Amino acid sequence: MDCPYSFINYSFTMDFFDLIRSGNLEEIKKKVEGDSSLLSKTDSKGFPPLIMASYVDQSEIAAYLLEAGADINAKDAAGNTALMGVSFKGNKEIANLLIKQRADINAQNSQGATALIYTAMFNQSEIAILLIENGADTTVKDSHGKTAAEHAEFKGFSELVSLLA
Repeated sequence: MDCPYSFINYSFTMDFFDLIRSGNLEEIKKKVEGDSSLLSKTDSKGFPPLIMASYVDQSEIAAYLLEAGADINAKDAAGNTALMGVSFKGNKEIANLLIKQRADINAQNSQGATALIYTAMFNQSEIAILLIENGADTTVKDSHGKTAAEHAEFKGFSELVSLLA
């Protein structure tokens, strides 16, 4: 009896964003070398490659994506940048990389939040210091009319309040 389905040509290939999540730098390099437009694509949730790499703490991949030409200030569907992502996650290595590569420190998302506001909301003092040292504006207000210091105060993060005030 012949099988009506042919599995001979079936091969599993990981999606570009799966490669980022898994940290497969060599395969990412091959894909980007074959199709540089991947640098500006988004996944099914609206995340560009650099934001995905930053969010899942893949610092080597983030560095490679920047070197290959990824937009450092690319935004996801909510207007967040890679720097905003590492600001609430607390990855100082990627934050340093993004700042050195001249990410827009004061970029705002669709709710008016900045990377500094995210540090205040998620108690990321080290990243807040790094942002302030590199020109983050402590007076920016989000769409609720709150500054980073006001968010830190609301959350009870007294160390951050004094840093941001």
